Amino acid sequence: MAWSTRRLAELAGTTVKTVRHYHAIGLLTEPERADNGYKEYGTAHLVRLLQIRRLRDLGMGLAEIAATHDPETFRASIQALDDQLRESIEHQQAVRTDLAELLGHGTGPDVPAGFEDLAPRLSEADRSIIPIIALYLDGRGMRDLRDITADHGGADIGFEDLAADAEEQTVQAVALRLSRILRIIRDQYPGHQPHPPRARVREMMQVFERSLTELYNPAQVRVLREADRLARSDSFPG
Repeated sequence: MAWSTRRLAELAGTTVKTVRHYHAIGLLTEPERADNGYKEYGTAHLVRLLQIRRLRDLGMGLAEIAATHDPETFRASIQALDDQLRESIEHQQAVRTDLAELLGHGTGPDVPAGFEDLAPRLSEADRSIIPIIALYLDGRGMRDLRDITADHGGADIGFEDLAADAEEQTVQAVALRLSRILRIIRDQYPGHQPHPPRARVREMMQVFERSLTELYNPAQVRVLREADRLARSDSFPG
């Protein structure tokens, strides 16, 4: 007994509109018609529809399905789908790891990824500047930055409490203490400096400079610049 279009669609778990679309694009052959003009579908049509549904469920596009008659093309399509799925799974696993950190440490969205356990050591400005720095660091650079924060982020040098109108003598004293920490960091992490493409170096410096002036008060910005100068100096005060 032959099936009507509607019955075929029901059996295959699809719709009449979809069946007609598959006919229109050549994905499903037209059946013979009965004397009354109605289409008469057989087992081969049902099998083809079930095959198409399976491939669609796997994520294959209609154009790719149309080319499945060629074994090499079919294999290439399946390999591409598998590669996409692997990348998607890896991404989802990374997201789950980040979510676990947020849940485990009870931190908010302002804490940079990977720094959840260090949240108490981070000022509001630090929490903002780290994601900006991350734009120009690779995975190793971010691991180094996290280790630096863990080892030296809690150092009491008076930086966080520095008033915006602090006297120059105070600024210089804090800068000297910070420069000693920066020197240690430079010695411990000689490869820590980011290496963006040459075209991005200027952009990186502009973004970083603007971020510093907006996140830290004027005295703190002077400290950061002076401490960096001292740490890089050949005549480092020690």
